[in-house]
Amino acid sequence: MYFGPIANYVAIAQSDVLLFENEDNYQKQTYRNRTYIYGANGKLLLTIPIKHSKKGVKQLYRDIRIENDFQWQLLHWKSLESAYRTSPFFEYYEDEFVHLFKKPKEFLLDFNYECMQVVMECLQLDIPLSKTDTYNKEPKEALDLRYIVNAKKEQSYSMQPYIQVFDDKQGFIPNLSILDLLFNEGTNALTYLENQSIS
Repeated sequence: MYFGPIANYVAIAQSDVLLFENEDNYQKQTYRNRTYIYGANGKLLLTIPIKHSKKGVKQLYRDIRIENDFQWQLLHWKSLESAYRTSPFFEYYEDEFVHLFKKPKEFLLDFNYECMQVVMECLQLDIPLSKTDTYNKEPKEALDLRYIVNAKKEQSYSMQPYIQVFDDKQGFIPNLSILDLLFNEGTNALTYLENQSIS
């Protein structure tokens, strides 16, 4: 996930062991290359541009390349600054994230792992993590939560509200990017994740 939604991190924070899917086909309209933040005008979509394969040719997620012909990283960072500069913890975490938006990245999966690692360090989450080496359509040995990466068919979750920068204009918007929770709640973010339910 590209700074996945809070529900995804609820699942991560409440897990003992993490197994990430590395061998599936890339699917459009998932949180693999998009995230939603809270801008001045409400919910704002940030999308990482990708290089598309020939029509009808499936690609593995791990083979998806990022399109770097325009400065999407600069645009995304400016959007994050605009949305969260006045949040209580943006300056506290800023140095942890800004480097992710300075150098072009080649593969989407690698970049997403890099982003997730930074988020987990900020949350002080230390959970054993492994990656699949074959695709298993119906795993029996693990709880299959791959569906929560699907942005098009996103489920509705009942989450406790927290203070957001623009909630006086638009009200509380649940299940935004984990960055929304981190920049607004800071060191309380992990406690929040541990107390939510996505079942």
